[in-house]
Amino acid sequence: MVQIFIIYYGLGQIEWLRSTFLWVILKEPYWCAIIAFALNTGAYTSEILRSAFQTIKPGIIEAGKSLGISSKIILYKIQIPVAIRQSLPAYGNEIILMMKGTSLASTVTLMDITGVAKHIVSTTYKPLEVFLLAGGIYLFMTFIIHNLIKYLEKKYSFQ
Repeated sequence: MVQIFIIYYGLGQIEWLRSTFLWVILKEPYWCAIIAFALNTGAYTSEILRSAFQTIKPGIIEAGKSLGISSKIILYKIQIPVAIRQSLPAYGNEIILMMKGTSLASTVTLMDITGVAKHIVSTTYKPLEVFLLAGGIYLFMTFIIHNLIKYLEKKYSFQ
C-alpha cells in the first residue's frame, strides 16, 4: 500500500515530473497501481529465481561441461528447467499474494473486486452478503491458481 501511495500521491508532488512525458502515465491510477505491483512482484520473483538457481548443485553443471556441452546449452537445457521446477511452489504463492494484493488498488480510486464491493455496500447497506461474495470470488480464483500450480508441479516433477 505504501508503494502505491508513494507512486500515485507522492510522485505528483514533484513539480518537474508533471511537465515530462511520464506524467501522462503517472497521473492515471491504473498505471500507478500496475507500476507498484510490477516493482513489488518483480523484487519477490527475482529473489525466488535467485534462490532457485542457488539450489542447483555444481556437480550438475560440471557433468554437463565434462560432456562437452556449451555453457549456453547447460543454462537453457539444465539450469533453467531445474530452477523453474524448484521455484514453482514459491512462485505460486507469489501469484496468489499478488492476486489478493490487487485489493489495495481500490485505495487509489481503482475499482477492483474490493472497490466494487465497497461501492455496492454503500448503496445497498448489506456488507455481509457483498463481502462474503467478494471473498468467495477471491477464494475461487485462489483455488484455480493453486490447482494450476499443483498441476504444473506434477507435470514437471523429476520423477
